[in-house]
Amino acid sequence: MTKTELLDRCVRSGEERVLLSRVLDKLELSQNRGIPAHTPFLSPGERASVTDLLSAWGHPRHVFFGGYPDAERTVCLFLPDWQEEEDAIADPEGPLAALEATFPNGAELSHRDILGSLMGLGITREKLGDILVEGNRCQVLALRDALPILLSQWESAGRWKAKLREISLSELTPKPPQVKTIRDTVAALRLDAVLASGFSTSRSKAAQLVSAGRVSVNHRECMKSDRTVEQGDVLSCRGLGKCVVKEVLGQSKKGRIMLILERYI
Repeated sequence: MTKTELLDRCVRSGEERVLLSRVLDKLELSQNRGIPAHTPFLSPGERASVTDLLSAWGHPRHVFFGGYPDAERTVCLFLPDWQEEEDAIADPEGPLAALEATFPNGAELSHRDILGSLMGLGITREKLGDILVEGNRCQVLALRDALPILLSQWESAGRWKAKLREISLSELTPKPPQVKTIRDTVAALRLDAVLASGFSTSRSKAAQLVSAGRVSVNHRECMKSDRTVEQGDVLSCRGLGKCVVKEVLGQSKKGRIMLILERYI
């Protein structure tokens, strides 16, 4: 299969074609020259697109990595034959870097505040990974080539001055996600039914959210309310958040399907 044929098979939009074409360029660089290569940071939806592409290509050697386990935004590292996954992740001169910003006591800054101040420097979102905010401190993942700009030009967020230092990836302190466990039953494993259960809304409202294009399954938009949901699926809804189908337990005595869901709060 040629590169053009592969893209024709996998892409769903012009924007996705640009992304996947760039990914293939990085993959070919690694394979043809035997050197490590990587993509920019990918959102969960972009990662899903890249995963489909690499599956169609024949599963070349790669690993998704965002600086720490379970990072939301990741790069895709393409591994030459001589490089092992653990070595690529542990490389202190690898493509990912991190910095920590400390603000004055009493500073109240959100993820949006931090991201806005960073992009105000002219840095694109693909250069930035996760942003971990806690109290008057935040930690930012970035591509290593963006780090000098951040360290030299990022002075503040909002009205709060920042004190910066580069940190190693081992110094990152992500907080465990907060989840609410939901045990419920549904008549069928339809997307609208499971979505209604996960987000404590009616099935008709859930169906409206699906038809409005606000719902994704495994980070891909889905507009079919009757789509069958499976154990392990990640359901996202703009404005409501994300939930995961942790377990499908079988039928209750009344013939309904028992579920355990985890909703991120």
